[in-house]
Amino acid sequence: MCLNYGGMIIESIVTTLNEAGEANFAPMGVTIGEGEILIRPYTDSTTCRNLVATGSAVVNLTDSIRLFAESAVSNPQFPTFAAELITGLVLTDACSYYECSVMRADTASPRATFRCRVVKKGVLREFIGFNRAKNAIIEAAILATRVRLLGVETILQEYRRLSEIVQKTGGEQEAWAMRYLQDYVERQPR
Repeated sequence: MCLNYGGMIIESIVTTLNEAGEANFAPMGVTIGEGEILIRPYTDSTTCRNLVATGSAVVNLTDSIRLFAESAVSNPQFPTFAAELITGLVLTDACSYYECSVMRADTASPRATFRCRVVKKGVLREFIGFNRAKNAIIEAAILATRVRLLGVETILQEYRRLSEIVQKTGGEQEAWAMRYLQDYVERQPR
């Protein structure tokens, strides 16, 4: 597989549809290459089930940290519009997006591998970038998805460090996202 970026993982929101047309939004690191994208969801995830069922996804690149926080720990419904070349949905708050069609799937191990062909790339607005606070929220969202593996106390300890970064370098959106994720983790069984 010849992917560029040296195999670097890019954080995105992957949108998939189930066979009934219901949307799922999942924050996920993907590897973007020349004309293709590698998506590696866990086999027990909704994203994996939807990719197997429909063979398509939209990979959304966004600087809206709220999308990462909400989709990591809940089943939100965000504003979208229909993809053009696949059956799928594009986030209206994406900076850019890739409409993808599955070329090859390997679901034999706990992390499935979907090699997807990019059938369309779209740009909606300029990507402003991430500051330290936005990066901290990405890390907090990843930790929240692993609360069963790592435990509440371990994550809350790391959240104290991440919260300092958010307070020093973030704005309202980042402060909201940090509170949202912390509230979710604190509600989990200990």
